[in-house]
Parts: sequence; structure tokens; C-alpha cells
Amino acid sequence: MLYWLARLVLRAYIRWRYKQTVEGSENLPRRGAVILCPNHINFWDPVTVACSIGRRVSFMAKEELFRNPVVALALRLVGAFPVKRGKADRAAIRHSLRVLGRGQVLGIFPEGTRSRTGVLQKAEPGAALLALRTRAPVVPVGICGSYRRPARVVVRFGPTLTFPEHYGARPTAERLEHVGSQIMAAIAALLPESQVRIGPG
Repeated sequence: MLYWLARLVLRAYIRWRYKQTVEGSENLPRRGAVILCPNHINFWDPVTVACSIGRRVSFMAKEELFRNPVVALALRLVGAFPVKRGKADRAAIRHSLRVLGRGQVLGIFPEGTRSRTGVLQKAEPGAALLALRTRAPVVPVGICGSYRRPARVVVRFGPTLTFPEHYGARPTAERLEHVGSQIMAAIAALLPESQVRIGPG
């Protein structure tokens, strides 16, 4: 109940403050485990995406965001949980596996960090690893526009991705990079040209 009440309030705020619109929400499966993979341009992205769909989302968000009490409150109210960057955070991985094991929606930024320029970056292995380990479908999400005044943010959901040719195989670095590249290409297809020049990482 608290989640949906918080979502209602935050959704109204985001749509008013950032003139948010949502496209392609029909691409999100109505039930079952799903991994949402958005690009990352602003610290409000987890809240913005969570408020864009009718299913509850548990978002993996960098630990540093939880140091700001206002942002931390908003993140926790919409189900986000912290992850330590730059290392294998086993607690965050276990939590992610529990979310997907319960047939729920997990949100993870494949880039691993916010893009300072808004330009799409290369994928870290986390999203690909979870997709192959759980076989949950991936829904790419493109966040474009600007949170700055005059703000206008568009959230686009793309068609579902699966990777059956890799299921059951050992998740080598090459395989994770290949799957990660496919995820980033699907996100890029949802963004304007100015954001699709994939950066160096």
C-alpha cells in the first residue's frame, strides 16, 4: 500500500515538474519476471521509470544516491535498493535474484552509472549476467529529453528481448559483452541520434 501511495504522489510530481510522457508501455509483460534496462541520464531516472508502469519495480541504484536523504526516501518508497559500484556486490545480486525468482520486475541500468553527457555508454556485465542466469525477458527503456527547465522527459519501452542461444552456456566475458551490446543497441533504437553515439565506457 505504501509503495502505491508513494508512486501516486511521485508520479503526479514527475509529470508536473518534468512534463513526463510514456510511450510503448504495452511492451512490458503484464506478469512474470522482467528485467527493465534503461539508459541513465539523471538521478531521478529510477523514480521516473518506476512511475511509468503499472507493475511494482525493484530498482538497483548506486549506493551513493542513498546518501541524499530526500533522494534516498523517494528511491526506497518506490522499491529501489542500493548496489556498490566497481565490485561484485553479492548482496545486491542475491536481492535481484529473489525479485526475479518471485516473478517480479527488476530495474537495472546496464551502463552501471549515470552518463554525464547523456550519450549512451557501453554496458557493464551485470544486466546481461542476470538475464542469462534467470532467463527473464529484458525490456529496453529509452529515457530522453531533459530534466532541466524547460523540462520534458520521455520514457520509451521497447520490444522484449530474450537470448535463448545463450541460455545454459557458461557466462564468459565474451558472451556477456555480446548480450550487453544487444541490450544497448535496443536502448539506442529508442533514443534520438544525439544520445546514441555509444561512448567508451
